Amino acid sequence: MKNWKLAAALLATVALPSLASATDLEVTHWWTSGGEAAAVAEFAKAFDATGNKWVDGAIAGSGDTARPIIISRILGGNPMGATQLNPGKDADELIAAGLMQDLTELASKEEWAKILRPASQLESCTVDGKVYCVPVNLHSAQWMWTNRKVFTDLGMEPPKDINELIALAPKLQEAGIQPLSMAQGWPVGLMVNDVLVAQAGVDNFVKVYKDRDLSIAGGAEFTKIFETLANIRQYTPADKMVPQWNEAVGLVIEGKAAANIMGDWAGGEFAVANMVAGKDYDCLPGLGVTPVLNTGGDVFYFPKSADPAVTEAQMVMASTLVTKEVQVAFNLKKGSLPMRADVDLAAANDCMKKGLEILDGSTAVFPNDVQMIDRDSINQINDLFTEFMANPDVTAADAQAKFVAIIEAAPK
Repeated sequence: MKNWKLAAALLATVALPSLASATDLEVTHWWTSGGEAAAVAEFAKAFDATGNKWVDGAIAGSGDTARPIIISRILGGNPMGATQLNPGKDADELIAAGLMQDLTELASKEEWAKILRPASQLESCTVDGKVYCVPVNLHSAQWMWTNRKVFTDLGMEPPKDINELIALAPKLQEAGIQPLSMAQGWPVGLMVNDVLVAQAGVDNFVKVYKDRDLSIAGGAEFTKIFETLANIRQYTPADKMVPQWNEAVGLVIEGKAAANIMGDWAGGEFAVANMVAGKDYDCLPGLGVTPVLNTGGDVFYFPKSADPAVTEAQMVMASTLVTKEVQVAFNLKKGSLPMRADVDLAAANDCMKKGLEILDGSTAVFPNDVQMIDRDSINQINDLFTEFMANPDVTAADAQAKFVAIIEAAPK
């Protein structure tokens, strides 16, 4: 009954003009883990209910794998109907080349600037006053996830923050439990940035990444943080790192690891495993040190098409993605926060409630790294952090010096 009502509501609000020219749209994205697949299915179901057809173009791997493929296809004249990207600078070249649909008229008609929050997400979709993408969720990377049973079985209190986890790490290792699971590549950079924010604070993190403040990046406070990371890496040796982020989260779900530092999308994996937040596992924003959120997330762009039917279907999809019902259905399964404040979140779990409380009542909300610094510099930083965390021969001082050099060289 509820599904019928949702379909009827979507047909009534956005689909009637499109029924005469139902259109297939290939949609590219990199949502392939269990939780992500369950979430993207909600988008597909809602778009199909408009009389059009979602043709799934999932790209296996991470965003780092998918982004070059997506951008290359568009630049090469083989565009998809719609594509996921992250808010920030990824589509700037495509927009400058005139290859992306202008959504300004739709955004104005539906008052996206009033209903979507925080403002930074829509601003990331806006170039020279025109809107080119639709934000669909708010993601934060600043979370630590712990399996309660791992600790209680050993007679321990589950840690309330990253510092308590580090203190318990030797005992966990003695019991054959990996204290902190880790995946290769960008998850290492995410973890390091989370520790930087937790220990240096939001203001200093933004001053380094956005303002390129070298005195902070090379200063005593960041020195202490790199030393902390050198301590952490003994619990995340290279031979224990797994290939994908969801595998690292899976080790926590299975009780083989005690904790993982990952974005709120990890919540979707716990949901698929039928684990209950606050009972079976804990989600600690800001690694439990300071509750913060960074305004990352996902957006959809729509490459230009010479076919009016495709353009019409693209506008229907853009509108559908931000309707109240679809925002709730998608984000509850994705583990992210809805872009709208006027939705019914009665079914929200403990983690989503924590995130919403920070978003709505805190000033500790700050930009994602990709919104402050170019992708090439981020990749260099991630490579540096990966080497540092995997190689004990790289000293904290060496890693900090290389970090400062990357920040200094990054274009403003």
